[in-house]
Amino acid sequence: MRFGVVVFPGSNCEQDVLHALHYLGFEADYIWHQDTELSGFDAVILPGGFSYGDYLRCGAVARFSPVMNAVIRYAEAGRPVLGICNGFQILAEAHLLPGALLRNRGLKFICQNVPLRVEKSVCQWLELAPGTVVHMPINHNEGNFTCDKETLKQLEDNGQIVLRYCEPDGTRQPTGSAANGALDDIAGICNQRGNVFGLMPHPERATDGISGERDGAAFFTAISQTLLAV
Repeated sequence: MRFGVVVFPGSNCEQDVLHALHYLGFEADYIWHQDTELSGFDAVILPGGFSYGDYLRCGAVARFSPVMNAVIRYAEAGRPVLGICNGFQILAEAHLLPGALLRNRGLKFICQNVPLRVEKSVCQWLELAPGTVVHMPINHNEGNFTCDKETLKQLEDNGQIVLRYCEPDGTRQPTGSAANGALDDIAGICNQRGNVFGLMPHPERATDGISGERDGAAFFTAISQTLLAV
């Protein structure tokens, strides 16, 4: 199992992702944003950061990096792609995932640990039971997920909502449990095939226990079992 971690100018979480993957025993290497050959990788990860300084919109410039044409082909072939934080924003800009990530409610950067509820979904990247509550950090300024009503219904009907922000006991406040104001408390979604997954929380920072949490490991290990089963 060999992971590729894409590095854009302005990425700042690629080392965290590589460390988490190596800690879990996987082979992993960087993919430069100008590379266009991904055939040597079993899964590709777009890490967090501020690609291209977040000019125009978060992920809007990175979407046109040479590597993204390869990532789009890779994803359309059914291969696994994961976007974390800025990586999620890039996947949305590339239309590999629906919706958009807007400025946080209150227009302030958020950095804190949050509880997340796993939903029943078709996501190939996660095998935790629906209703499981995990804890991971969020670090973003534009994590406020939004989409139109029709897209939201499609996400629900197709099992594409993977994670929701919640309270520690797994419940959700009537006014919303997402500190960033995300629509329907959505923290992570996948495409209809389940091979492309984007989330705002950082599982790589909750893998080796340094931050006090290890719930992030499951977000990298399940995909290896999925690929072995193919």
